[in-house]
Amino acid sequence: MSRTWVTPGGVHPPENKHQSLTQPIGQLPIPEKLIIPLSQHIGAPATPCVEIGQQVLKGQVIAQAAGLVSIPMHAPSSGTISAIEHRPIAHASGMLAPCIEITTDGADTWIEHQGISDYEHITPSKLIEMVGNAGISGMGGAGFPSAVKLNPGRQRPIDTLIVNATECEPYITADDSAIRERAGEIVEGIKILSAILDHPTNIMIGIEDNKPEAIAALAPHVEDSGISVVVFPTKYPSGGEKQLIYILTGKELPAGKLPADEGIVCINIGTTYAIKRAVIDGEPLISRVTTVTGDAVGTPRNYDTLIGTPVRHLLEHNQFDGQAGGRVIMGGPMMGFTLPSADVPIVKTTNCILAPSYAEIPDDDPAQPCIRCGMCAEACPVSLLPQQLFWYAQAEEHDRLEAHNLFDCIECGACSYVCPSNIPLVQYYRAAKGDIRKAREEKVKSDHARERFEFHKERIEQAEREKEAKRAARREATQQAKADHLAATANGGAAPSAPATASPAGAVPTSSAADIIAAAQARAAAKQANPEDQRAKLERTIASAEQRLKMAEEKLAEAINEDSGKQDKLSAAVENTRQKLEQSKSKLAELAE
Repeated sequence: MSRTWVTPGGVHPPENKHQSLTQPIGQLPIPEKLIIPLSQHIGAPATPCVEIGQQVLKGQVIAQAAGLVSIPMHAPSSGTISAIEHRPIAHASGMLAPCIEITTDGADTWIEHQGISDYEHITPSKLIEMVGNAGISGMGGAGFPSAVKLNPGRQRPIDTLIVNATECEPYITADDSAIRERAGEIVEGIKILSAILDHPTNIMIGIEDNKPEAIAALAPHVEDSGISVVVFPTKYPSGGEKQLIYILTGKELPAGKLPADEGIVCINIGTTYAIKRAVIDGEPLISRVTTVTGDAVGTPRNYDTLIGTPVRHLLEHNQFDGQAGGRVIMGGPMMGFTLPSADVPIVKTTNCILAPSYAEIPDDDPAQPCIRCGMCAEACPVSLLPQQLFWYAQAEEHDRLEAHNLFDCIECGACSYVCPSNIPLVQYYRAAKGDIRKAREEKVKSDHARERFEFHKERIEQAEREKEAKRAARREATQQAKADHLAATANGGAAPSAPATASPAGAVPTSSAADIIAAAQARAAAKQANPEDQRAKLERTIASAEQRLKMAEEKLAEAINEDSGKQDKLSAAVENTRQKLEQSKSKLAELAE
């Protein structure tokens, strides 16, 4: 038996899992409408690649990944694209986000697809590409794109693969039921992950001891496979990534570090099943197991639910009693959130729809003042100081919040669960995190604007300095011309005149202006004949041209960064300045010869 470690804190809320495990995973009728949000993951939202009125088949790409940290979206069933617009999505605020609506045709016709059974002879990069093209993201947490998560294994050695089968939150049994019925496919997905990560030394399935049927279902499939099933005592929130890593390995991840930095990759059970379907069966992620439970539904059960299915569709097929329950929660009672509407769709991270009765989960009592009992600190699985974080969040003291490691909080809700004053601590922490992120973004924008302003100001000042230098040079030349003229007048007793020529009778004598012009012409002729003066002039010309070239290149770089559309014009200016500079250098080289 593998050794396990005990995490600090944690709580033991009523599990309430048996209600939804009395029946096997069920199938729902295909909904009339499917609503597919373009952002069901961390990263950039997908970009639609279909048009309204277009016919699509099941599994067809309807939105492409928009960058490295993004995933594509696929049609969960065949039908017609009926809308591409903003709709309410699964978020506590009821916010709108871009979605694609499909009016299904009921035929559920698949696009042509084919998988690869001999994945051992496929390169890891190709397997990662298949995972990315299948639109797979983490199905047990924040929805991080799986292809991106698996990529560090190719640059940094991964020696430990952890498969998270903990499912520690009350009511939720999606992973438990999936293991009971699909253990063989899940283990096959783990073997694919092992091939991608160059066969890590340690491969562990972490599971709590309250799932004996799932543990028994895994046993025959992991025998002689190098995969170990590690069972440990039930405690919430053992399913947190950092908590599970500590339980199974004894390693604590430093703040700001990723598991891959310690040679570890942690993947959810549902994600391993989706990876098996993507590689071996060639199917994208278009459905997931979702628990529908609570005393307000007539048939608590797990369903293989199409992504984009409205929550209302699940409730209607489970005899939901709206009079018995006052709210519908997406997720569990600890980390879930109340839905503003039952019309929002199921997404790739939706593991549970909880419809409790009023008696089961009563409305929150009003918050009372903190009595400084310290129970929140004892329950915190990250060993933070929730009481201090609460005070600093109220006072909006962002510096102190960060100093007390606010962003290490996993928002598990253990502190709120034990608080005798009913203070919604997690809500304060979430709001404070949002404010800090917003302040950081605004600082980045202001820093960028300041840098642009300072660069623009420096450029103007440089141009003004160059102009002033030219004006000073002209003044000096004029003063020198006057001095030369006065010296010539003093030495000759009269101003030098132009060469003697025949003058018509009555002509006016040469003026002083003409004398100055003649003197300037004489100096120009002398300089023309003086190589030193010519060299000095060319060097000044070259220095000025180099300065103009530098400024032109800076303008071009700024235009490229801002994508202002002036690149072609500025490129031509840079090339023209460069040619003039080369001409001046050539003349200087000829003079040196």
